Amino acid sequence: MNSTAADSGTQREAAPRVTKQRMAVSGALEELTDFVSAQELYRWLHERGQKVSLATVYRILQSMADDGVVDVLRSNDGESVYRQCEAAEHHHHIVCRNCGTAVEIEAPSIEDWTRQVAAQHGFTQPGHTIEIFGLCAECSAPADAD
Repeated sequence: MNSTAADSGTQREAAPRVTKQRMAVSGALEELTDFVSAQELYRWLHERGQKVSLATVYRILQSMADDGVVDVLRSNDGESVYRQCEAAEHHHHIVCRNCGTAVEIEAPSIEDWTRQVAAQHGFTQPGHTIEIFGLCAECSAPADAD
């Protein structure tokens, strides 16, 4: 009789299945550089002939976010938007409110502060999300007068 992880009472994290749909979503995120909503990604995929349902796009994006493969932000209207992570370590973003350009930033002083505040209040394993919004240099520049 073969023993399985379930038989022995241990569970292993299952790697996400590599499906045609997951490969399509991953490939699209590699091509797209800005944050994109699930619906925008769904439309982008369909314009390129990819057969994937909107529900599947949402499910794949959530799985990728859970795995730390994509960054997730809330847009001004509260919708989640996604982008493939460029940094492997914990990071934050500064995002242009006008055009959506995003830059990944590291903030070691915030990481230290978070741990200190948590410890002062008896908390362990603190987590946090910090996003900075403003106007990028291009959107801040005055329009050229011809």
